[in-house]
Amino acid sequence: MTTIDRRTFLAAAGGVAAAALVNGSAAAAEAAAPKWKRAFMLGGHTKGPILPTFQLLKEAGFEGVELISPNQLDLDEVLAAREKTGIVIHGVSGGRHWQDPLSDPDPQVVERGMAAIRQEFLDCKAYGGTTVLVVPAVVNKKVSYRQAYERSQANIRKLIPLAEESGVKIAVEEVWNKFLLSPVEFSRYIDEFQSPTVGAYFDVGNVVEFGYPEEWIRELGHRILKIHIKEYAKAKRFSYPLGEGEIDWPAVRQALVDVGYEGWITAEVGFGDLDAMKDVVKRMNKLLQMG
Repeated sequence: MTTIDRRTFLAAAGGVAAAALVNGSAAAAEAAAPKWKRAFMLGGHTKGPILPTFQLLKEAGFEGVELISPNQLDLDEVLAAREKTGIVIHGVSGGRHWQDPLSDPDPQVVERGMAAIRQEFLDCKAYGGTTVLVVPAVVNKKVSYRQAYERSQANIRKLIPLAEESGVKIAVEEVWNKFLLSPVEFSRYIDEFQSPTVGAYFDVGNVVEFGYPEEWIRELGHRILKIHIKEYAKAKRFSYPLGEGEIDWPAVRQALVDVGYEGWITAEVGFGDLDAMKDVVKRMNKLLQMG
């Protein structure tokens, strides 16, 4: 091989090696990136028309939504909006669990709550979703903690067969209901059902008042079915844009990576115009490196 040929060969070989290194690094980075999708919680949208809202969220950069159920939305209209925009309805959130909790001492109240959840299963299945968010109990002066625990578990157990039949999972959320106040207890509560149909819907913002979200995530681990995010700071609670409160978002992200969470991350924040929704997506991308 001549000197020129040798130089040409070495240069070409070096270029191939460098390209392979770059391509390999890019592939490795893509493989290591969390498989998360952005969604928006449409908590205030229980009536149509729904297509303009789906179109706005799609343009803003969201991939999915979570709807409230029961609702007054026309099913055909919802499905048409889903098909036209490509927005995924990944699940529904119960709309009656505060008024008619499963822990109430009045059987009629409980039955109304149970009936609402049964409808939520049907709606979720029709939308093509996978989870129904359930607030399991409310502790107050007429319902003790022990009663809330036992009654809610007993009633959720009655719902498991229908959830299985519907092909959806029951996602229990920790929320400001004076119940399930530690990640250890929350994990135990889920485990006692001994059913893959029941898991946790973890809301990052809801625990900041009395704990660290990253610790809850690591404790709940594989039990987590879905994630809600919103900001929190003690002075004005949830009235902060994402990233401007007390939450340690890098720690939250790392905890989600560490437990291997894959799936939907749903922003539960105020709905606004296109610019406002684009800002939410931008903040999600920055805080959780979802872009």
